[in-house]
Amino acid sequence: MLTEKSPLLPQEKLLIVYFIAVLLFFTVFVVVFVIAFQRRKNKFLKERYEAEQRYQRELADSQIEIQEQTLKNIAWELHDNVGQLLSVANIQLNVLMNAVPTSFHDQIGETKSIIQETVQEIRSLSKVLNNDVVLKNGLLASLQVELDRFKRLGYLDASLKITGDVIPINNASEIIVFRIIQEFLSNVLKHARASKLFVHLEYKEKALDISAVDDGVGFDASIKTDSSGMETMSSRAALINADFSIVSEIGKGTQLLLSYPYKSSAQ
Repeated sequence: MLTEKSPLLPQEKLLIVYFIAVLLFFTVFVVVFVIAFQRRKNKFLKERYEAEQRYQRELADSQIEIQEQTLKNIAWELHDNVGQLLSVANIQLNVLMNAVPTSFHDQIGETKSIIQETVQEIRSLSKVLNNDVVLKNGLLASLQVELDRFKRLGYLDASLKITGDVIPINNASEIIVFRIIQEFLSNVLKHARASKLFVHLEYKEKALDISAVDDGVGFDASIKTDSSGMETMSSRAALINADFSIVSEIGKGTQLLLSYPYKSSAQ
């Protein structure tokens, strides 16, 4: 026998409404709490990441500042001390030439020429080690001095090509770009056994693209090494937001690729 359900009393309806309202409020509260927590967590993670990036950048800046000061001190020592000593030696040879038989004059003259060439090379080297001189001469002139020094010493046939309208870059970035290229050139001399080196600076609208390629023995770029030179170039490039890569194959030489964006580096 079916019985009719008795209608809900007003108190029961009100209780159900209250229960639904409380449940809805609790659900909204949980959702808002989760969203707020997630946002706060993301903000904390972002701030921690940015702080870590600032720390790493400041650490890299400090290391580069120490390296630049060390290079500057070496440049001063070479120019002021070693250069002066060689100049004194050259003067002493002039005195000696007047005091010895003429049969020794040719040998003394050759020695004087070697000393004069050495003094010239020391002065050239001191110019590219001292960041003040690099900034005074500019990136292109300093790079040309470095390449001319290699050619003059007979290390390799080095050439430089500039294309596009030259756009000046800020001092800090200019030093870093030059040091990256200089480190690559140093590695070429030490490891590549190359006879030719070609450096190309292409000034584009938004970036300075640099490539340097040698015809040396090359290496397997897929094998990771603990090369401090490679690490130094990479960390310096990161400081100026530049794209950096080394391309090389065994028997096919090595190429440096560096793209320096003007705007992203406060140009």
